[in-house]
Amino acid sequence: MTFSETARAAFRRGDDDLVARLARDEAERARAAGDDPTLVEALYLTSRLAVRAGDLDEAARVASDALAVAVGTGDRALEERPRHVLAGVTRMAGDLGRARVLYQESIDLNTELGDDRTVTSEVHNLAFTELGLGETAAARDRFAASRARIVAGAYRDLVPYAYVGAAAVAVADGDHARAARLAGLARRAFAELGQVPDPDDAAELAAVDAAVLGELGAEAVDAGRQEGAGLDPWTVLVDAAGRGAEPGA
Repeated sequence: MTFSETARAAFRRGDDDLVARLARDEAERARAAGDDPTLVEALYLTSRLAVRAGDLDEAARVASDALAVAVGTGDRALEERPRHVLAGVTRMAGDLGRARVLYQESIDLNTELGDDRTVTSEVHNLAFTELGLGETAAARDRFAASRARIVAGAYRDLVPYAYVGAAAVAVADGDHARAARLAGLARRAFAELGQVPDPDDAAELAAVDAAVLGELGAEAVDAGRQEGAGLDPWTVLVDAAGRGAEPGA
């Protein structure tokens, strides 16, 4: 496996120490060798670790450094990951209006690059931004579009995130029992992949948990999670897409 493949897989399963070590070593090597593409990747991964640690300022600083290196190469594809982090950091910091612009720019870039999978992921992230802005109808439409793209492209690694989004919409609708089931489905989907949520989606899932707990209490939350965990994430998602319905509805 390449450095990028090894480090990204380690990040997804939550092995932050390995990611930090790999990113540090590769950044040093890349600077010495003038290997800008590898330097961008190393800085990108370092910025993601900072997000996971809750240091949004550091994440933005490192991602901005990565973007500057990427722009300097003239290779638009290298800009994609730093721009993704900067949009996410902006959203997590609460500047939702700016985050909306950055996510749309990221969608436009990935459309230009022909990267359908990343467009699908960024539509999901933009949906969360719309939800935070109180644009529930727009968020619902974007989440549905992202889910349809996940099914059409068979992007199994994005399935857990579809349920995090659906759970957040269920909370916005006041359907906390469904939100609990969907949170259970999300956790099962992450477990099946051997992954942990990305930092921004981890925060959204925690917000769902807090809302459901406050409305239903611990026993109902546990029951809903167990019900969701007993379902097959891919089957439920495909069925909902076929019916044009919310998952778990």
